[in-house]
Amino acid sequence: MNPLSTKDGGRHWLTTVGVKPPRTVVAVNDGITADEAFRLATSGTGLAWYGDFPGARNLLAALSRRCGTAAGKPFPDQRNHQSRRARLLGRLLVPLDPGHVLPLRRGPDVREACAEVYGPSETASLVSLRELLGVIGAHEWRVKGVEIPALGAKLHPHHGVFSPVRGEYVDLVARTPLPAKELAFDIGTGTGVLAAVLARRGVKRVVATDNEPRALACARENFERLGFGGIETLETDVFPPGRAPLVVCNPPWLPSRARTPLERAVYDPGSRMLKAFLDRLPRHLEPGGEAWLILSDLAELLGLRTRDELLAAFDRSGLEIRGREDIRPRHPRVTDRADPLHDARAREVTSLWRLTTRAAPAPD
Repeated sequence: MNPLSTKDGGRHWLTTVGVKPPRTVVAVNDGITADEAFRLATSGTGLAWYGDFPGARNLLAALSRRCGTAAGKPFPDQRNHQSRRARLLGRLLVPLDPGHVLPLRRGPDVREACAEVYGPSETASLVSLRELLGVIGAHEWRVKGVEIPALGAKLHPHHGVFSPVRGEYVDLVARTPLPAKELAFDIGTGTGVLAAVLARRGVKRVVATDNEPRALACARENFERLGFGGIETLETDVFPPGRAPLVVCNPPWLPSRARTPLERAVYDPGSRMLKAFLDRLPRHLEPGGEAWLILSDLAELLGLRTRDELLAAFDRSGLEIRGREDIRPRHPRVTDRADPLHDARAREVTSLWRLTTRAAPAPD
């Protein structure tokens, strides 16, 4: 946390996403109008809220309405609009007293949720209301869990770890015939959902990798809850050492810049992870084994990547397609016409590509 000078005597800036604090912060309450708040936030001023908590949420909603929409615009323009909107809404701040106590009237108890994310606190701080609501929501997900039909159980995502709310890709892994049951690698495990599905299906040894310590901690906790404490976890960029007859990877689907840690589960700048996976896969896949690459075609529908480019990437890595399993998404955004990406989401298909290494030419 960095010291932040404010008109209320000085608090520390609290964030998990690396956003810099506003240079100027003014104390406000229920007396400010939404138009005045929007004018100040647009100018870069932070608004430290000292009214009641429902009033802060109402003001956040009013600011959001004033941001407008980018519906109908090209995807890059939508992303830029989202970024500007996030910066502006992030300027509505709320105070936290030592111990993560929210000192606002009718405010919830956020101590446990904040401690999970920020650790212990002995200082007074300011935090973006938008971020705090995300922390509260993540805590509720962590406590309640997410039902995974393929497991017949719940997973409990942590803050900053992408929740498996889109169950169709899990269904693909649950239903595709296994090429072997001795060993599988789960690359970029996140909550550990796919590793758990493989273990539930009888794979004797599963190695789950991720480059985010927060994700690995989440996965290990879920494995213990589910009785799969024997699943191995490893912090590494992509692959663990060795080869496996089955390698599963559900990389970020959109080749665009991630602006927050959580977005790294969705956005893969320059397809870095996808390219690293494909290029190094032949050195980690046993001869005759299968790699299950799970990708949505949303990037193709948005003009961010073509199918020919994807197939060419397979070919350059010495891979060939053994088969493909497709499924249509079921999440609510498919039918939400207010979603700026509705046209693409309504046509989206998620695929499990069954890849294998190309056979070497026979000797003369």
